Amino acid sequence: MTQHLVLTLIGDDKPGLVEKLSQTIVAHNGNWLESRLSHLADKFAGIVTVDVPKDQVASLITDLQNLTTSGLTVTATEAGEHVVNGKTVALAVVGNDKPGIVKEVAQVLHALGVNVKELETSREPAPMSSEMLFRAELVLTVPDNVALDEVEKAIEVLGSDLMMDFVK
Repeated sequence: MTQHLVLTLIGDDKPGLVEKLSQTIVAHNGNWLESRLSHLADKFAGIVTVDVPKDQVASLITDLQNLTTSGLTVTATEAGEHVVNGKTVALAVVGNDKPGIVKEVAQVLHALGVNVKELETSREPAPMSSEMLFRAELVLTVPDNVALDEVEKAIEVLGSDLMMDFVK
């Protein structure tokens, strides 16, 4: 029997962190399944799902916690099987940067029962001005009873400077 674990990690970015993490997982007969790792604000951060034999879970967690000596803080959480029904769509949102855009979009999506599976954001200079643009790339699960037009209209209400497009 195996157990799925979700690992969250953060540390000062330096070479060798992924190697140490993967060595620790393999040392406990674990299998690296999925991950999202990134460099943000001089930190290395990420989330990893692993599958490990149940009799290795406790010792793996102990060894992961010991990675703090390498500068990496890792938290492990047991994962269950959670299925969300609906259609999976990708959404791109672009607009003038201002505080609260993520909050506003998240409120609209939550009100419609839409689940955010992935969210990636960035800021960049606008092509013809010194203003900053905000970009968000989302992967969503939209309930079967909610039309994509309904999602689009709800986001458009947030402001005329906010453009959105469902990515095919």
